[in-house]
Amino acid sequence: MPRVLLFSRQPLTSRPLQEWLDETADSVVLITTPKAVAEAEEILATHFPRHRLVEDYHSWATEQAAEEAAREHGAELVASTSESDVLRAARLRARLGAPGQSVESATAYRDKLVMKRTARAAGLRVPSFAAVEGPMDLLDFIDAEGFPVVIKPRTGAAAQGVSILRSPADVTAFLEGGRESAVSHVPGQWMVESFARGDLFHVDGIMRDGRIVHSWPCEYTGGLAERVIDGAPLGSVLLERDDARTEVLRQFAADVVAALPAAPDPLAFHLEAWIDPDGEPVMCEIASRAGGALIAEVYERAFGVQLAKEGLRAQCGSDLTLDHQPAAPAGLLGWLLLPAGHGTFVPPAESCPVPGVELEVKLAAGTRRDGVEHATDAAAEALVHAGTAEEVRKRMAEVTKWWHANTAWQ
Repeated sequence: MPRVLLFSRQPLTSRPLQEWLDETADSVVLITTPKAVAEAEEILATHFPRHRLVEDYHSWATEQAAEEAAREHGAELVASTSESDVLRAARLRARLGAPGQSVESATAYRDKLVMKRTARAAGLRVPSFAAVEGPMDLLDFIDAEGFPVVIKPRTGAAAQGVSILRSPADVTAFLEGGRESAVSHVPGQWMVESFARGDLFHVDGIMRDGRIVHSWPCEYTGGLAERVIDGAPLGSVLLERDDARTEVLRQFAADVVAALPAAPDPLAFHLEAWIDPDGEPVMCEIASRAGGALIAEVYERAFGVQLAKEGLRAQCGSDLTLDHQPAAPAGLLGWLLLPAGHGTFVPPAESCPVPGVELEVKLAAGTRRDGVEHATDAAAEALVHAGTAEEVRKRMAEVTKWWHANTAWQ
């Protein structure tokens, strides 16, 4: 097996890389953090003896440490497990002369401004947008497009840093919040776009060399940015095979993947798009990694392949488990994230009584929280099964009602 330099800050206790990679794990040079290997020191020593622990994972020094480790151990491939590592992995490939997703492709899948410029140039529908290099760019866009607008970090994820500006007061609040923002208010970091109206969907699957190997769409129960702002539940439901929107969205995903610079080897992808009131798809964004929350778990139940695992194994040189498009999912299901509230958590006293629901409480009793921190942040997660998509939605609503009636934030 080829030697692989792998960026991963995911805890080994919850993402068992040694099981995902099986015989490939012995050839991995792992770049990770002390926090990620806590309570998994034996796994680290046994399966990843060639590793580097970095304290500040997001610092530029991590890339330097990764290159040093790659050259020391003769790494032939570079892989990553998180969106924040997509571009740094591509840059290291360029430095090493390694195959895989290029810097050009990684940038298009990571930088939302580049992404939307590329999609628009290919004739695909996107909201009106502009780069925000300073406050006047934002004000000019609002003058031209009107309220509401959405301002977001160009390389953000999970709706972190996203704001919906509906009034001049919202603009002032955003401009005054630069010191508290996780993303600096400096040129090259921000973009603004018009507020899209329509139902929001995601399409997930595996792509290779500018084409989709397999994919399937789901309908979100709400907006990601709205979830962070309002602290609302979030989930999605697999579309049925005969739903007219299924083929519309799968074709749109294929068009987006064909428009962006191709990655030669298989990668997982996660596309978000609206269907507007006229029934036309409009691109929100796309990433060259598996979707978050329980998206990969739902896909695995439906098609027998875990997208995060499949995408990582492919980056490490393994063959695809699923190399064709299934006709339909094995069953109808969805996922649901129930939000953290404000105060001290008092969990339900009994298990969820709604049929077809697998619910896991993620917070311990007594945990203090101050609302939702990012789009995939949850106090509890649920997988919901039923015979039809509509029944899945009904059960999700029942779970949400039960959760609010049986939990407290004191």
